[in-house]
This record gives sequence, C-alpha cells and structure tokens, in this order.
Amino acid sequence: MDNRVIIFDSTLRDGEQTPGAKLNAREKLEIARQLARLGVDVIEAGFPISSPGDFRAVQQIAKTVEGPVIAALARTVKDDIDCAWEAVKDAAKPRLHIFLASSDLHMDKKLRKDPEICLQEAVEAVRYAKSLTADVEYSLEDATRSREDYILRVVAAVVDAGATVVNIPDTVGFATPEEYGGLIKTIRKKVPNIHKAMLSVHCHNDLGLAVYNSLAAIQNGARQVECNINGIGERAGNAALEEIVLAMIVRPDHFPFTTGINLKEIYRTSRMVSKLTGIPIPVNKAIIGINAFAHSSGIHQDGVLKDKRTYEIINADLIGGQAAQMNLTARSGRHAVRHQLETMNYQLGAKEFETFYQNFLQLADKKKEVYPEELEALLIDISFAEPTYELTYLQIVSGTGTVPAAVVRLRKEGELLEEVSRGTGPIDAAYKAVDKITKIDTRLENYNLRAVTHGMDALGEVSIKITHEDKIIIGRGVSTDIVEASVKAYLDSINKLINMQASLNNNNAFRNRFHVKT
Repeated sequence: MDNRVIIFDSTLRDGEQTPGAKLNAREKLEIARQLARLGVDVIEAGFPISSPGDFRAVQQIAKTVEGPVIAALARTVKDDIDCAWEAVKDAAKPRLHIFLASSDLHMDKKLRKDPEICLQEAVEAVRYAKSLTADVEYSLEDATRSREDYILRVVAAVVDAGATVVNIPDTVGFATPEEYGGLIKTIRKKVPNIHKAMLSVHCHNDLGLAVYNSLAAIQNGARQVECNINGIGERAGNAALEEIVLAMIVRPDHFPFTTGINLKEIYRTSRMVSKLTGIPIPVNKAIIGINAFAHSSGIHQDGVLKDKRTYEIINADLIGGQAAQMNLTARSGRHAVRHQLETMNYQLGAKEFETFYQNFLQLADKKKEVYPEELEALLIDISFAEPTYELTYLQIVSGTGTVPAAVVRLRKEGELLEEVSRGTGPIDAAYKAVDKITKIDTRLENYNLRAVTHGMDALGEVSIKITHEDKIIIGRGVSTDIVEASVKAYLDSINKLINMQASLNNNNAFRNRFHVKT
C-alpha cells in the first residue's frame, strides 16, 4: 500500500465552528492561501448552504486558491449539494463532501429516520453529487458509535454509488486507538469494493485522543486524515495537523508515512490561524506552543547548550519557528518592508500594502526596531471587518487616587462622534465611551493581552470575546499602547457584529434561492 497520506484540512469548516471563531470572507481567503503554501492536499473551505457569507467565501477560495483540492460540505439534500457545487465548481480540483448520520442514536433521536431510509438517502445523494463532479467524499457521521454491520453496508453502498473517498469520523471523540484502528482494518477486510475508494478519518479530541486515533487509523490503512491547524474545532477540538505530521517526521519507525506538507510553513500558519480566529495557542501546546522549545530547569538548559538533542526532539527551524530577521526601522523604505513580507511569504496588493506600510510607520516611530512577529501582528489591521466605526482619538486619565476616565472619538461615514466616560479602569472607561457612541449593548466575556515580542516597547496584542443576544464575536487589536489595542479590539468586534447583522438581512433571499428550511 502507498505510504503517502493525504492531508485534508478542515480549519475553515470544522475549525471555524469553534465558539466565537467566526471568520469573514477576507480572513478565510487569507488562511486558505496560507494552507496552500503549507502544502495541504485538500482544503474544506466551508459549508456553503449555512449562510450567504460562507457561500461567498467558499466561492472566492475556489476561484482564486490554486494547488489543493477545494471541498465544500453538504447534507444529503439536493439543494445542499446544488449550493455546494455552485460554490466550488470554478475550482481547478473541486470536491463535494456529503454527510449523514450512521449511528442509531443520531438516526433515531436527531433525524427521526429509519436506518434503511438513511442508507437510501446516502446512495441517492452520492449518485447526484457524482453527476456534478468526479470527486465525491461521503462521511458516516458518528461512525464510532454505529453498528459495525451497518457501517459496512453503508460504505459498500456509497462506493458503488461513486464515492471516491469514504470518511469514518469519530464525531464525538468516543473511540480509543485500538478500537478505531480495528474499525479501519475491518472495513478494509470486509468491504469487497473498498479498493475503489480512499478511506479517510476525522477525529475529535473530547478524550484527548484525536491525534493518537488518527495515527492508529493510518497505521491500519486509512490514507486521508482530516485535521485542523492548532487542533481547533467544536468542543475540545479536532486532531491537530501539526502534531500528526511531526509524529511521522520524528517517529518514522512507528509511522513510516509521508505527506506533502512544507514543514517550514507550520509555525507561520499556526500563528495566522490563532490571530485571525482570536483563539490563543496554549503555551504548552505540542509543536507550536511558545514553551515547546523553552527550558527553565538548569539541568535542561545545560544539556541544550551542549547539544539540543538532549532535550529537544524537534528543531524549531524545521517548522519555521525562527523566521529570517531583518532590522526594520522608521527609515526603512517601502521596498525593504515589502521584501521582508515576501520573505515571510505574505503577498499584499498595492492598496493593502499602502495601508500596511502606514501602520508600520506609526509603529516604527514608537520603536527602534520592528520584528517579523510584529509585522505579522500588524497584518491583522488589514484583515479586520469592514469598519463602520474607526478610532480617530483616544485620551485616558488614570492613576492612584484618580477616577479613571476616557475621551473617545470615532469616525462613522465621515462624521466624527465623541464621548467621555468614567470606569473602574482606563479600558473600562474607554469601552463605556464607545458604548455611548455606538448604542450597542454587548457583554465582555473574555479579555486576553499578550506581548508580541520582548522588551518594554513590545507591540501589545489584545483579543476579546463579546456577546450580543445569541451571538459570540471575537475582536482583535494591536498597538504599543495596550489601552489603544484594547479599544481597537472592541471596535473590531462591534464592526463584525454590525456586518453580521447586515449579512443576516440577506439570508432570506439566499435561503429562498436554495430552498433552505429553518
């Protein structure tokens, strides 16, 4: 059997289902381009029927991102499949990904359908998808809690109907490696036509076993693995792409498989996904956490200084952790800044670059040197939601024995709006002033601040989570002034909320077009 493993990245679909990790179309496109540079084989760009925004994002990715297969998810419903095909049909290598539950629990309690009806729907959906494109994937949702005999019947039937890939998901992270690997082995042994399709696996991390389960499945014959950058995803997340790939690199004696991943792009991809989704990377996260190559113990430090292999099984350079350095200052011209961005594999159009360069100059005026990590942080500013409100002026009063207050001036459609407010601290005061201007009722659920680099003049990066009615929105902001970064993050979340509400107004026409039932 071929030892090449296909890497199917679902960061833009399953990963985006992380609560609060909603990406706009521009951000999804930027991540998709980076995934292509990373070398993934398949990008699951989204679930087009779910919203007009997701449809447009998938369509844009299909039209512009070259290299990987571009897949779109759909239920076993004709209108779902039509919508998904409309979104991906312009891709050089399109794929339709169809799914339906296969466990008795899901079929009975969620779908309220007989297993035989579900089997018939699966076959009909695959046949219809196959009439649109040659590449069709079928997923048996909740496969690891399904009856083995039913799994075997469904797999054989959808392969006969034309499925080129069959996915066996551990939808709720229930399986153990022995069980999961054994299930893949059984399917390969007992389904007579399985040689006509590739077996795929998709694992969730509810018991912390997603990566191990994925690797066990590969050992037993699966040749596509569905995974996400940083392991993000619903509930406890999905199998982490970087962990699966590096396990094959570091332990080829146990996992003698290859992928097409460009290892040098792992670190950059990880940071981009974290920044754009607003989901911080745990400091102790395997492979890409900031402590993954840090040593505090004197014994460890002594060993690493003598030979890194004493306490490091992975070289940080291998995954692009040590980006090429160029000292950029306020005197660095456009050419030098653009060159550094290109060295870091970021390509900006003329308008985007000019916006970025002005932001760079503002930062460089405050610092002696600007580092690559700070350039990446500045890129956030041009990936924000289309701004309804822009910050033009901020002044705060704060100190021991002083009542914190803030003056905030925002621009909205050319009009300047200003308010003054007090608070428990400078950030609280500034947020209350913003609330007076926007008149939007939100609740701050989470606030995170981190320094992008070291030193007293480091760029600060703030990510926040707010709620409004039933919506969760993540906002981001960067500045050497942490109060300014905090206000930028708050405005980013409010602008996203306004855009989200505007897009909801377009939903009815979209749903009527594809006959979506609510």
